[in-house]
Amino acid sequence: MNKSKSSELYKTSSKYFPGGVNSPVRAFKSVDGTPVFITKGNGAFVTDADGNEYIDFCASWGPLILGHNNKKIKDAVISAAEHGLTFGAPTIQENELAELLINKVC
Repeated sequence: MNKSKSSELYKTSSKYFPGGVNSPVRAFKSVDGTPVFITKGNGAFVTDADGNEYIDFCASWGPLILGHNNKKIKDAVISAAEHGLTFGAPTIQENELAELLINKVC
């Protein structure tokens, strides 16, 4: 399995981030390994910078329960982004989210 691009990316990231990574994959160091650098995900799979494909058992530590690049979620994000990304003022959507959360929790 080729990991040359991930190894080079790790050398570069070690200049910028403690342990060379931004997440719990720092554990790679304790098992004498180098983390892989992910470039894309689809469903239950992720692909690294070298083109190797893996089953993603972490699912971003839980939030990706529906998998990477889920069409419904991607379409909703694109639709929301087309109206702007941040406003620094109240929005209808935050009221809708608050109501949804309260109804699910209470």
